[in-house]
Amino acid sequence: MTRLGLGTAPLGGLFEAVTDEEAHRVIEAAWQRGIRYFDTAPLYGFGLSEQRLGAVLRTKPRDEFVLSTKVGRLLREGAPPEPGQAWKGTPPLNPMFDFSYDAVMRSVEESLSRLCMDHVDMLLIHDPDQHYDQALSGAYRALDRLRSEGSVKAVGAGMNQWEMLARFAREADFDCFLLAGRYTLLDRSGAAELLPLCLERGIAVVAGGVFNSGILADPSPNATYNYEPAPTALVQRAQQIRATCERHGVDIKAAALQFPLRHPGIASVLTGPRSLDELEENFGLFQTSIPDELWDELGR
Repeated sequence: MTRLGLGTAPLGGLFEAVTDEEAHRVIEAAWQRGIRYFDTAPLYGFGLSEQRLGAVLRTKPRDEFVLSTKVGRLLREGAPPEPGQAWKGTPPLNPMFDFSYDAVMRSVEESLSRLCMDHVDMLLIHDPDQHYDQALSGAYRALDRLRSEGSVKAVGAGMNQWEMLARFAREADFDCFLLAGRYTLLDRSGAAELLPLCLERGIAVVAGGVFNSGILADPSPNATYNYEPAPTALVQRAQQIRATCERHGVDIKAAALQFPLRHPGIASVLTGPRSLDELEENFGLFQTSIPDELWDELGR
């Protein structure tokens, strides 16, 4: 895995529609800049993200990149829409939670069809917050079988919380986790228990949500945190972090993007640009030189 990966939720139309052409340009540009780790999910654009990612990656040597997708939602016509659905420009489908063994096997087949691939490298159980028992007895059992057959190299889970990931780490044989928003400059809650546990058990952790859905990119009074209006106290903390960065001549976004990789348990950081401009900005931020004095002041 490359240390910087491409997350493709925005390319599926998260919050605003993206054309096929623009999504393909972003993915191709990421490849040209050296990214070799790509993450997607059926939920992202109700299949659009997988289709768009596959359209570009199937033109590349298959042994030169790492591809992860997720299980736990089936896309079906006529299914009731999820509350708070934030995807734009999607096909007439809706996702249905289903972490059962049979559903996960179907989900993998459908993802491979959308990706036009014969395999993915990593399969992640996607946001099983209210479905722990079924995720372990159904989804994990299916992924473990696929891993034992050699159909997939690594199995894991992707969540916006660390507590359930720690339970998974203790109760099953996982290879990797995607931890979104819980090991950032603003929220380091994943560091106390989960990351040491993953180091002990050899579980690779990918950090997502490094900007905490916007507050670490622009800590203004209107900032969002966890995709909701940020509490005043968090805005003030983020503004203090920005002020510290500015004293050292560093953009807070560069510090936020690079911070997770300072932990030995973090294998890669995902960013999710929706345009070429955002992709280029992320590369610049990732390559910014940050003095040790700033890390000392922010707390390593």
